[in-house]
Amino acid sequence: MSYNGYKNRETWNVCLWLSNDESLNTIAAQCQSYEHFKILIREIFEKSDIRFETPDGVAWSDSSIDLAELQEYWNENFSKVES
Repeated sequence: MSYNGYKNRETWNVCLWLSNDESLNTIAAQCQSYEHFKILIREIFEKSDIRFETPDGVAWSDSSIDLAELQEYWNENFSKVES
């Protein structure tokens, strides 16, 4: 079963926040992969009250996230084009 064109709600929710939140989008654009994003976001917000999940409560490291689908999303939206 799919959710809004994604494998599941968790994958959709992460992609939704990465594409619609300016701060998260800016951070993601600096990263080479989703794994890199998770490391960077933890470093940036280590000493703040921000939780390590989307504002809807999906953990960035939720095991339900389809990493292959998310990597495809990443390649389409955040891969740097070399000149």
